[in-house]
Amino acid sequence: MKRIAIWLPIGLFSGLLVLFVFGLQNDPKRIPSVLIGKEAPMFALNTLDKDGSISELKISSTSLKGQVWLLNVFASWCVTCQIEHKHLMKIAKINPDLMLVGLAYKDDPTATADWLERFGNPYSIVLIDREGLTGIDWGVYGVPETFVIDNAGAIVYKNIGAIDENFYKNETEPLLKEQTKKNKQ
Repeated sequence: MKRIAIWLPIGLFSGLLVLFVFGLQNDPKRIPSVLIGKEAPMFALNTLDKDGSISELKISSTSLKGQVWLLNVFASWCVTCQIEHKHLMKIAKINPDLMLVGLAYKDDPTATADWLERFGNPYSIVLIDREGLTGIDWGVYGVPETFVIDNAGAIVYKNIGAIDENFYKNETEPLLKEQTKKNKQ
């Protein structure tokens, strides 16, 4: 009985130490998504007008097929979204033809419009997801998150948290070049 009392805490501590060491080797932004390689979840959402009103126009995921596009899930109340916003502005400037779709997640449309006016609007379109149901379909953990969708409509990459200056160069640009090659053949 005394042996168990001595070795049990040592064994538990050793096990936790091993888990901790292996856990530190994982990138927290690389949480595996079951959606990678699968068709992007369907949606049909209203868009945001510049004045903060909700447009009658609805955009669906099927209308975006045939092109590479990015879905950036953001909110005006998100501090981290402000940090990554300069990188989105740069991506929009580098490649103005890239469809950059903003998904205003659980946000007031007027607050979203004010935020975009203050910081700039890199998005081709801004979709309204006030209840967060579309975000749930996409497996969103929180904001910001960014998805890369290929021209067949499949999710090929998911970034959790703020994107950085390497995101476009490493994740989006190679896919754009690959898709352009395929379209020319």
